[in-house]
Amino acid sequence: MMESMGTCLGQEMARFNILLQGLRASLGMLKRAISGFIVMTAELDGMFQAFMNNKVPKNWEGKAYPSLKPLSSWYSDMVQRVEFFHDWISNGKPYSYWISSFFFPQGFLTSVMQAFARSNLVPVDILTHQVVVQDFDDPTVVEEAVAEGILVHGAFMDGCAWSNELMVLDDQQPGMMYVQCPVLHMIPTPNYTPDPKKYFAPFYKTSERRGVLSTTGHSSNFIMVIEMDTEQAPAYWVLKGAALLSMLND
Repeated sequence: MMESMGTCLGQEMARFNILLQGLRASLGMLKRAISGFIVMTAELDGMFQAFMNNKVPKNWEGKAYPSLKPLSSWYSDMVQRVEFFHDWISNGKPYSYWISSFFFPQGFLTSVMQAFARSNLVPVDILTHQVVVQDFDDPTVVEEAVAEGILVHGAFMDGCAWSNELMVLDDQQPGMMYVQCPVLHMIPTPNYTPDPKKYFAPFYKTSERRGVLSTTGHSSNFIMVIEMDTEQAPAYWVLKGAALLSMLND
């Protein structure tokens, strides 16, 4: 039986292959239309206008993951995502996973729990991710995989920051819109009850902080809740709109 995280990897590869094939085909057609070999359709003209305005074409957005980035940043981000999965395939599981690279991060986190359930012979429906915030944000310093669960990186903090000295939420510095979130250790835990004194930060894919219910039963934008230690009352961070984002707008 194929391991659940391997199944998730295969699904992500399929999604990126569809995206890359769509990009290649549409770019080839646009090049031919500009040269006058085929008719410039409304879709191709929309692509051309999007390129002129540094926007992601609508026909690409339909095959891609949610993103608010302009075209130049979007393309670089997409290449980095493909490289992350290529490295995973070539060199095996990474020590820390770039959570922002996934089309469907909720599915990846579920696959982690499924792998834990199978190896420990426990029902998957009693598992919840216990999140432990680390005191560093650079995944390259990780030299080996954790014994339980996974490490993830790549998130950003909006409306808050993290104190590595006190290991609690902290206010952002003046003029700082976003702060790099520390590496997160996610541990599948049976019958886990979070501490209500912690702040449950919502984790979104984009800064829109809204989404629709997809056919998988998950939100198209909301990923999960991240529990974080705080010296303030949780209401303090609610009023500040503190949240985690998978990616920035540029």
